[in-house]
Amino acid sequence: MSIKFRPYRVRVPEAEVADLRDRLARTRWPEAAPAPGWAHGIPLPVMRDLCGFWAEGYDWRAAEARLNAVPQYLVGVDGVDIHVLHARSPHPGAMALILTHGWPGSVLELVDLVAPLTDPVRHGGTAGDAFDVVIPSLPGYGFSGKPTQPGWGIGRIAAAWAQIMAALGYTRYGAAGSDWGTSISSMLAARDGEHVVGIHLVPPLAGPDPSADGDLTDAEREALERLRHRGRTSSAYSEVHRTAPQTAGYALTDSPVGLCAWMAEKLLTWADPTPARPGGLTRDQVLDQVTLYWLTGTAASSARLYAESIEQVAAWISGEDTAQIRVPVGASIFPAELPRPSRRWAARRYPDIRYWKEHDRGGHFPALEVPELLIADLRAFFRLLR
Repeated sequence: MSIKFRPYRVRVPEAEVADLRDRLARTRWPEAAPAPGWAHGIPLPVMRDLCGFWAEGYDWRAAEARLNAVPQYLVGVDGVDIHVLHARSPHPGAMALILTHGWPGSVLELVDLVAPLTDPVRHGGTAGDAFDVVIPSLPGYGFSGKPTQPGWGIGRIAAAWAQIMAALGYTRYGAAGSDWGTSISSMLAARDGEHVVGIHLVPPLAGPDPSADGDLTDAEREALERLRHRGRTSSAYSEVHRTAPQTAGYALTDSPVGLCAWMAEKLLTWADPTPARPGGLTRDQVLDQVTLYWLTGTAASSARLYAESIEQVAAWISGEDTAQIRVPVGASIFPAELPRPSRRWAARRYPDIRYWKEHDRGGHFPALEVPELLIADLRAFFRLLR
């Protein structure tokens, strides 16, 4: 069955932007937490500052224009419309590359990679590094449709991505991503290995051999302790998404400040702080993501992916599941990212690691935090496979 690509542009009615500002003006704020700092979650002064800027200074139309600078389509796959950005390179022989975002990210997390990847000559690279770039919004995220039946986990999404790439005419392509994008890219390689030439992961999801618990390096012990600490202190969002995405969805879909707090806590604490950006991301970068989720009403539908697939992901992170992915793999490891697997852990699941880069800066959102490092890694890894 053929797949039709319907041209699409983002056009949010001004009334919806005005409604957002009106809701922000009528926020019912809680008192400040009695615990210091971030011990009980995102602090009240941080939220007041962020939402004050959201109401008075943030420009959604600028974000909308960045999306509309790239050709976009709606593609019906398996009963769901998928929003796809597709930019072809001006350079002959460009390699196709599908990029996949996660939560609390979106295509706005990745859209600024399009120009340097498609036209590297104008962005510090050579024509031999050029890509045709495909960036889909996950089902239930952004401007993609919302599945109305269960079953849209990472495997089904990977199958949809394979159909999209085939319909675009790509018989040889790479895949890359972070957060959910690592899992979906891995599943895509497993399902469409005949056409996937390699995958780049930020980071690969893999854990230690459970039967060799005592055989750990100091760095591996530290990585496990950091992961345990994250589980004890800030993993409630994932369990809520897994067990009650609908319940959380009522509050997050009705209150922009509630949605902002839920997402901004992770957007700010998962990024790597710098002197120039103490929060790791700028206010505009945070609000790009939050506003897209708000205007598309996708708080509940995006959270459902956890109910579908987070247990499978947890098995990969723990090292309990080592089902192997045999295509060539590249990996970028950023210091503020969790999990932080060692190369030997990753090799248990990905036996053909061709590129491994450990950076000294960056966190969970490298496309926003350190795009120059991520772009260099993508070029370097896929250069090996052209």
